[in-house]
Amino acid sequence: MNNNEAHKTNAARILDSMGISYALHSYDVDESDLSAVHAAMMLGAEPYSVFKTLTARTDKRETCMFCIPGPAELDLKKAAKASGCKSLEMVPLKELFALTGYLRGGCSPIGAKKPYPVYVDELAFAFDTVFVSAGRRGMNFELKPDELVRATEATVADLCR
Repeated sequence: MNNNEAHKTNAARILDSMGISYALHSYDVDESDLSAVHAAMMLGAEPYSVFKTLTARTDKRETCMFCIPGPAELDLKKAAKASGCKSLEMVPLKELFALTGYLRGGCSPIGAKKPYPVYVDELAFAFDTVFVSAGRRGMNFELKPDELVRATEATVADLCR
C-alpha cells in the first residue's frame, strides 16, 4: 500500500472499486464552521456545486440521506414525498456517527455503515462536476453528478426550498 492509499477513505475505496473517476480535494478544517458553504470557499468552488449530506428519519423510522447544495435548505415536505413517506425529521447530531460512521462536517453519502437510501437534489445537474464529502472533515470528492447518483444508487428529486 502506497502512502496515498493509506490516506484514502472508505468512500474513496468504494468509488475506486466501481471504476468511478473523481478528484480528491483537501482543505484546512475550521471546527467553528463545518458548513458546505465554508468548504466551497476553501475549495474555491461555486457554493451551489458543493453538496452537503443531511441524514433524516422517516415516519416509518427508516434512515435516509439527502444531498443538497450547501447554501440551500432541505424542504422536508419535498424530501418526504421523494422518499415515499408522510413526514421526515432530521436525525439528531448525537446519533449521526452511530448511524452513519461519519462525523458532522464529514458525512458522505458514499460508504455509510449501512446502505441507506440516498436522494440527490436535481440542482446537481446544473454543474459539470459537484463536490461531496469524502467521509472525512476537510476532504471532498469532485465528480460528475451522474457518477454520484450511480455510486449511491440515488433518486434524483427536487428537494430544496
